[in-house]
Amino acid sequence: MKRTPRTPSYRHHKGSDQGFVELDGRRIYLGKWGLPETEQRYHRTVAEWIANGRHVAIPPEDITVKEMIARYWTHCTAVYVSPDGAPTPYLEEDIKLALAPLRRLYGDVNAVDFGPKALRVLQEQWANQALACTSVNRRVRAIRRAFRWAAAHEIIPVMVAHGLDMVEGVKAGTSGARESKHIGPVSDEHVDAIRDFVSPVVWGLIQLQRLTGARSGELIELRPCDVDRSGGVWMATLERHKTAHHGHTRVLHFGPQAQAILRPYLLRPADAYMFDPHDAVAWRASRFPTHRRSNQKADPNESDRTVNHCYTVDSYRRAIARACIEANVPDWHPHQLRHSLATRVRAEYGLEAAQVVLGHARANITQVYAEANQAKAAEVAAKIG
Repeated sequence: MKRTPRTPSYRHHKGSDQGFVELDGRRIYLGKWGLPETEQRYHRTVAEWIANGRHVAIPPEDITVKEMIARYWTHCTAVYVSPDGAPTPYLEEDIKLALAPLRRLYGDVNAVDFGPKALRVLQEQWANQALACTSVNRRVRAIRRAFRWAAAHEIIPVMVAHGLDMVEGVKAGTSGARESKHIGPVSDEHVDAIRDFVSPVVWGLIQLQRLTGARSGELIELRPCDVDRSGGVWMATLERHKTAHHGHTRVLHFGPQAQAILRPYLLRPADAYMFDPHDAVAWRASRFPTHRRSNQKADPNESDRTVNHCYTVDSYRRAIARACIEANVPDWHPHQLRHSLATRVRAEYGLEAAQVVLGHARANITQVYAEANQAKAAEVAAKIG
């Protein structure tokens, strides 16, 4: 159970006969003990401290970039989380990767002194690392957002945040950043070529992603209890997904072909992950008999690596990458399966159908429109998935 944070007490310093309160390890004297105005000053000081994120207010000209980041990170870890409390990809991949070098290079600099020139230093550093233009610009936007948040909470002057907005994004050909690769669909020929080089559980994931257009992260954590099998088209309403922190709903729809793939995995315990990497380990072992004696001791592990009961997005992608090498076909990654389905659905059913099947919902969508979208997605799944 999460404890309610304790409110610092109103205390009496007998030596000077003053009231005081301790905040952030600092003793703040409030005036003569026992006077109503002293107690009022105590309540006002504590209220301002709580409103300031349980930090003592520091004059804007004195707060460092490191202190600003600490307060912003506290805000982010409370906001950018899934309904189950797990951090969102935006927190892990964008905010953290942007703030770490900011803190390392400018942590001891006063936040009011961090301007466009300093932001361009970070921008050029990322560009020289051969990051894609989109990645560099995402990190720059994350830093701007941090300073805007600090300005909105009167931690720094507003003009500091406005100054950073003057820094333009990098463009391919004008900096060291490389142009973002166009992600296109993968051909059926290249997908089918790796079938004999991946385990049945990975092939099941590939086929399911091929039919539903779901993101890898939306499929790897599926459990039997998540799948509603009451209708002709099965559905899974996800608690964790890319846009959960925006309040969006993500529903996967499984038509007849997808249902056939899911059925063997639905025999697992209701709360177990359907696509378990241990199945892949057993499959590899069955392909390469060791001919060990029944009383022979197992060899010691060569590393501390352990096998989890759920794939990660990276481990699923690596399994496909290894199979592409073995099958001698061009490397492709799971996200291209979404593009393949999007191309097909858009050609046959239109842009709106592709949008709802892939879960590209907008933040201002109405409940009535959302219900219409789910009906459209179910219709497409019944026909092609």
